[in-house]
Amino acid sequence: MKTVLIIDDDQACREPVAELLRGDGWTVHEAENGQTGLDAARRLKPDAIVCDLLMPVTNGFQLCHAVRQEKSLKHVKILVLTGRDYPTDRKIAEELGADDYLVKPMEIRHLVDALERLVGIEDSGDAIVGGHKMGGEDLPPRIKFWGVRGSTPTPGPDTIQYGGNTSCVEVRADGELIIFDAGSGIRPLGNSLAQEFDDHPIDANLLLTHTHWDHIQGFPFFGPAYNPNNLIRIFGMEGARKGLRETLEDQMQSPYFPISMAQMAANIIIEEVKEMRFKIGPLTVEACYVNHPDVCVGYKVITSHGSICYIPDHESAPEGFAIAGSHVPSTIQKRVIEFAQNAEVLIMDAQYTYEEYRTHVGWGHGCLDEVVRVAKEAKVTRLYLFHHDPGHDDEFIANMLVRAQELAEGSGLIVEAAREGEMITLPAKV
Repeated sequence: MKTVLIIDDDQACREPVAELLRGDGWTVHEAENGQTGLDAARRLKPDAIVCDLLMPVTNGFQLCHAVRQEKSLKHVKILVLTGRDYPTDRKIAEELGADDYLVKPMEIRHLVDALERLVGIEDSGDAIVGGHKMGGEDLPPRIKFWGVRGSTPTPGPDTIQYGGNTSCVEVRADGELIIFDAGSGIRPLGNSLAQEFDDHPIDANLLLTHTHWDHIQGFPFFGPAYNPNNLIRIFGMEGARKGLRETLEDQMQSPYFPISMAQMAANIIIEEVKEMRFKIGPLTVEACYVNHPDVCVGYKVITSHGSICYIPDHESAPEGFAIAGSHVPSTIQKRVIEFAQNAEVLIMDAQYTYEEYRTHVGWGHGCLDEVVRVAKEAKVTRLYLFHHDPGHDDEFIANMLVRAQELAEGSGLIVEAAREGEMITLPAKV
């Protein structure tokens, strides 16, 4: 049974909510101000907290911040229920740790639905993304490539088959919208989402592997970030020199860009990843440091139909190649193989052929032969060659794919080269 703590100094608001939630099978606790609520949260460790903003002793902003500082309360979902509809209040609450923000007056049933979504309880059976019903039965996860190129965009007649946009991959799984990286491919993704959702709010989770330009350069052109109805959560590691927020803001400052990040009207929450395992709704996300200059990770999303592993930048060196300052064969490579173990889909940096890698040792990108070996050893189901070199045209990539399939022959591993616009659906579990 799920447990909720309702914190509100207005008894007339608190009691109807408590009564309805009890009727829905929740264990309900109540507190009349922020401080007693915080003390109760520490003692009870509920699944969720519903709190007002303007409360005596400790207000809702302070409560959100305090809860997020307590390691034992990291799992707790916080839903702010308030009569204030100022965009600034919403933004500050979310930055301080609120998972959702609802404005009174409202139908109490909407609050119940929001709580059930936050803590992973299924309601009517419809999958929900950002409040927009996707409808029907429980659809298996799907992946769509919006940008597959590395380093710099390469539009033109020679890249039509595989695409010229830089890294961006969309994942829909278990009612959540995940976006891997914000290369130039995020612009057409944003246009597609705006058309699909129409006037419904978009709730998206952007996972950045690192902040090299080809992985963030499309974010200023991501249309949903300018719509105040949308919620964009950005996850990533702190950089070697600057924090994640500062890096994203810098690329939108004059003289580089005419519109600042502060002018993006969406509710944007930036979360620097501290733990290598965290939750996004019902999904478990794991991160793994990889072999690439600066701070860079790969991500694994564990869905109800298997795991999706995304490692777009990683120098996987064949045996016999020494990389200065790295112990790839014995340490990092072993960790990556363990990380990708039994993944349904592995999307991995395979930028260079074996011959090319000889002259690109230490550049931070993968050798095709070694990438296939890693996928075979990790026993993944499907490998997608990714982060195509800007100097490789469609014919060159097709030849690399043939080579990779030859290397995988007899192992049961399915190998493809990622193509812009391609959609993959994970098989249903039986």
